[in-house]
Amino acid sequence: MGNAHGTTFYIGITGNLHQRIWQHKTGHYGGFTHKYNCHHLLYFETYTDVKQAIAREKNLKNWRRDWKINLVKQKNPELRDLAAGWYAKN
Repeated sequence: MGNAHGTTFYIGITGNLHQRIWQHKTGHYGGFTHKYNCHHLLYFETYTDVKQAIAREKNLKNWRRDWKINLVKQKNPELRDLAAGWYAKN
């Protein structure tokens, strides 16, 4: 997750990406993503083994900022919100 300017990032894992992104976008739990407006899904990876997902999350959290940005930009060069349009606007 990232903010609109691509200056702040959040890394986490979930078993339900669609639901978790909604929670981040609505500030359902507050916390880091709410405080720093990290409401844009910029990048994600999928795993079938939760242990691998946790290991990858821990690994990425230890990366330097520029490495994370380069990883995201390989798949999403414009830093678009990949979840834009997932939810109906009321």
